[in-house]
Amino acid sequence: MENTRKDDSLRNVAEYSVSEISLALKRTVEDAYGHVRVRGEISGFRGQHASGHCYFALKDDRARIEAVIWRGAFSRLKFPPQEGLEVVATGRLTTYPGSSKYQIVIESLEPAGAGALMALLEQRKRKLAAEGLFADERKKRLPFMPKVIGVVTSPTGAVIRDIIHRISDRFPVHVIVWPVRVQGETAGSEVAAAVTGFNALTPEGPIPRPDILIVARGGGSLEDLWGFNDEAVVRAVASSGIPVISAVGHETDWTLIDLAADCRAPTPTGAAEMAVPVKAELEANLARLSARLKAAVSRDLERRRQHTRALSRALPSADQLFALPRRRFDEAGGRLMRGLYITTQRKRLRFDGKRLSIATLDRRIAELKRRAGQCGGRLPVVYLGLVHRLRVRFDRDAARISARARLERISLFKERLAATISRKDRAMDLRKERARSAYEQCIRLVESLSYVKVLERGFALVRDAEDRPLKRAADLHPGQALRLQFSDDSAGAIATGKPLEKQERRKRGAPAESGSQGSLF
Repeated sequence: MENTRKDDSLRNVAEYSVSEISLALKRTVEDAYGHVRVRGEISGFRGQHASGHCYFALKDDRARIEAVIWRGAFSRLKFPPQEGLEVVATGRLTTYPGSSKYQIVIESLEPAGAGALMALLEQRKRKLAAEGLFADERKKRLPFMPKVIGVVTSPTGAVIRDIIHRISDRFPVHVIVWPVRVQGETAGSEVAAAVTGFNALTPEGPIPRPDILIVARGGGSLEDLWGFNDEAVVRAVASSGIPVISAVGHETDWTLIDLAADCRAPTPTGAAEMAVPVKAELEANLARLSARLKAAVSRDLERRRQHTRALSRALPSADQLFALPRRRFDEAGGRLMRGLYITTQRKRLRFDGKRLSIATLDRRIAELKRRAGQCGGRLPVVYLGLVHRLRVRFDRDAARISARARLERISLFKERLAATISRKDRAMDLRKERARSAYEQCIRLVESLSYVKVLERGFALVRDAEDRPLKRAADLHPGQALRLQFSDDSAGAIATGKPLEKQERRKRGAPAESGSQGSLF
């Protein structure tokens, strides 16, 4: 009787198909373990599948669980999985009905413990070193006396106060702080963006471009400093056109940014000392060099003066030097009058012997006319002879040049003409292309300088009733008709009150201006 009742009860249990029981188990597991964190060692990792997904297992000393990372989640991982690496996986549990297995669908991975972090750090260090990012030949020298220093650090910590205090004590210069988070998941991306942003500044812009950068943070554990081992930070520092000083942690701490930077400081205070010299020491050194220069100039002048005196004693006196020339001058002066008198007498005798007369001039003119007539009579004969010789030479040259030679010469000239025409076409195309490029560049320059671009960023241009722009709030008065120009259209407005003074705004508790994360202070 008892067996009969048991058989009857089994017949009343609901029946499930294999698919139904598999789906029921899948829903139960997913509802109970919708979001879990599992710690274990990666086993059976063979890289991404052809579809982009990854299949492996997480294990410890007593159990094993299958794991999968879909292609979309794999692209967002901070570091790639590796065989034998101990990790903490965050995801959800589910089952695979096709093989009656349960698995974890991983959404994020983190190294488990300092050992895993050190292994990942060594791997990343070898990879970046192979690319030459740590090579000494690419490092730049620090400027001796920078005018502007950029600091990438947290604006609320003691590090920035120590840096500014030490720079003020040694050599006060302009310091620009780019506030970033120095710990957490976004620390690496913010530091990389800050270094890139400093390099994007121009010397002529409203914010001066720094001559040197300091990336600073206080000491901490390996996990605290992990943001400065980010690959994006290392690449940004390595590609920086501005020399970078790394001052992350204490002297015993090291990160990958220390290897990529142009110089590493043991502490943030040491970075400030590397960046600027001591003004008092420079002034003292300058005074010492100035005193040495004056003493050297005085000694050199005295030495030259003594040398000149010694040379002057060896030279003869002025009377001795000019005695012989003076005597020659006196003798020449005595002979001058006599020679002038004799020369005058000779010229007078020659002139008296050949006096000019009209008859003499007539004879001279007649002789010249006769010679001119003789030359004119010989001119036609000479001209005809010259023409005859040129004609004979021309006929001889024409006889040597054959018809074939003339055709070849004509063909050569045609080829030269065609080459010249082709070069002309290419030159015209090149000239047009250059003119088109210059025209397009001018258009881009005009668009970048146009105030319409400023209006598209959310600003508005205020004009009065006479269409004159208003630049100051003090120019407004209540009831004044205004015209607001936006990027797409304009609208009318009426001024409802006078502008508040600065002190009155502070009394009323007007909110202070504050920049968002990543702005420049």
